[in-house]
Amino acid sequence: MQHADAQTVLGNFADARFRYAGVESRFTQRDGKYYVTTDGPDGKLAEYAVKYTYGVSPLQQYLIEFPDGRLQALSIAWDTRAAKDGGQRWFHLYPQERVDFKDELHWTKRRQNWNHMCADCHSTDVRKGYDASTDRFDTKWSELTVGCEACHGPASAHIGWAGKNERERSADKTAGLVVNYHERRGAGWAMDLQTGIAKRTVPRSSHVETDMCAQCHARRAQLAEGYRPGQPFTDHYLPSLPLFPLYHVDGQQRDEVYIWGSFLQSRMNAAGVTCSDCHNPHTGKPKAEGNALCAQCHLPAKFDTPDHHRHASVKAGSPGTQCVDCHMPQTSYMVNDPRRDHSFRPPRPDISVAFGTPNACNQCHTGKPAQWAAAAVEKWFGKERPAAPFELAAAFHAAEHGGMAPAAQLLAIASDPARPGITRAAAIERLGAHPSDDMLAAVQKGLGDVDAMVRHASLGALEALPPEQRLPLAAPLLRDPRRMVRIEAARVLGDTDPATLTTADRDALTRATDELEASHRLNADQAESVVAIAGIQLRRGQPAQAESTLRQIATKEPTFVPAWANLADLLRRLNREADAEAALREGLKHAPDAAALHHSLGLSLVRQQRLKEALPELAAATRARDATPRYSYVYAVALHSAGRSREALAILDAQLKQRPGDSEVAQARAAIAREAGGRR
Repeated sequence: MQHADAQTVLGNFADARFRYAGVESRFTQRDGKYYVTTDGPDGKLAEYAVKYTYGVSPLQQYLIEFPDGRLQALSIAWDTRAAKDGGQRWFHLYPQERVDFKDELHWTKRRQNWNHMCADCHSTDVRKGYDASTDRFDTKWSELTVGCEACHGPASAHIGWAGKNERERSADKTAGLVVNYHERRGAGWAMDLQTGIAKRTVPRSSHVETDMCAQCHARRAQLAEGYRPGQPFTDHYLPSLPLFPLYHVDGQQRDEVYIWGSFLQSRMNAAGVTCSDCHNPHTGKPKAEGNALCAQCHLPAKFDTPDHHRHASVKAGSPGTQCVDCHMPQTSYMVNDPRRDHSFRPPRPDISVAFGTPNACNQCHTGKPAQWAAAAVEKWFGKERPAAPFELAAAFHAAEHGGMAPAAQLLAIASDPARPGITRAAAIERLGAHPSDDMLAAVQKGLGDVDAMVRHASLGALEALPPEQRLPLAAPLLRDPRRMVRIEAARVLGDTDPATLTTADRDALTRATDELEASHRLNADQAESVVAIAGIQLRRGQPAQAESTLRQIATKEPTFVPAWANLADLLRRLNREADAEAALREGLKHAPDAAALHHSLGLSLVRQQRLKEALPELAAATRARDATPRYSYVYAVALHSAGRSREALAILDAQLKQRPGDSEVAQARAAIAREAGGRR
């Protein structure tokens, strides 16, 4: 991130034009400043001054400052690659869509807001400075771009060290730095000639380096400001788990997940590899070129050969002979920015055949089907392939698509100590939808796991249980050493009757809930966090404040569906059903295709014994783009209640065809068929 000037701006601002979604944008400069004329928040053309440049290669974005302190990232970016590679052009980051000023992806909306979405990673020691009462930002930073202190912490002692004489400097092995990353001190990699794979001579005993890198190279939410290198990552951030739609069902990256979550799944991480084993942290470049990078730990005589890569007819150094081609397939984000998957998995086209996942073979051999690639691998290595990757994909595919018996498969993964913690956490998270005695046993074990992500996911899975069962399991984690876990325990126990708590637990719940609320207030510029704040107010016996909070965010962001849905739910709890109906109808004026609002309105009308009016709303919920299987199930039950059992059975049959493992739908179908006299 840099101030926009003649040295930093790489794009063509010589009255260049770019057309997208019916809007022609102009890029101009005058008096040493840079301007873009494009559609603003109201859809009208206006001229905006470029405040900062963002990025260098392979693209550069431009930040526009608004009077309320917001910095917004323009969605039209400059391709900085050479012209021969397709660069030196303006392009839109969403070329396959038609993003206009009403869309949440428009450059003026919160999804393109630098203060929340970008600043914490791209500048040093950021303080967001959002004031919810005025809806303004006063964002501060210690350094505009990523500086030394972003990785090494405050450097005042280092400056003092630099001013000492040589003898004094030699005596201070820390060089006055808060963190030196000595995880490899006294350790090396010794080649095992039998396997051809090096082993770390001293086991890695900490995760300081990978935690530090994770602050920017993980897909995560920020829980608290003030992270310092050397502190636990999960005290300040909530990492995303390798689940669809961020990841494919076999754990490969799908969305822009920033590497860390992929790396944690890898055998490299399990073996003790750290980021700086492969990357120079100061240049950002690999420590060696081509296969020489992997040859640091993988014997070339065994692995850098046609017998291993199976591309004997291809010239060495060409695609197909490079380790990364097969073990680190890449996905392009932001149109032209390729990122390699860091889970270092062998290509498994057989998993692609079964579950539709991508594989490295077909990334190169684009004209061939996955079955062709699977047959080639089987010819090379035989029919027997490691079962664990296939079992993982099968479990998560079943969990996402309603396949048969996902619970048993997920339980096997959650209970497997050989699996990475992040993978076990993902399995437990999905297990929450399948309550059983076995699930409860796995969750109880997970609550005591050494990995904070597993503990966090286990708490979330407890939501399937009634409050009285949740309490004894979750209460001890209100005192967990990691903030991420403490505030999840507070969230899960939010509906607990205070009278059932011991004094110690009540105090711990209060402290953890304060931390939970603080994390949401940090992110109060986001509608999701405001809705969560209202939920906390309600739990604290402040329904009037909760209603006011929800009405404020619904007014500010009228297309944000959860605000209306939660407001209606609150009003229903207060026995104000007519007001709940009015809120839902108002929400539908702004978001007419929102499945959740149609569904909730239908249920409200059912409660008011207006079934005939309810049915069209329940039907609309099933047809909406964001419909869930639950909506079809409820609509079918309502149809049966209205005497339209044949239609109900047809809907349930369609659901079972899509989700054959959905026991709730199967039971409802059997009951309706029985009550309807066994028809169909």
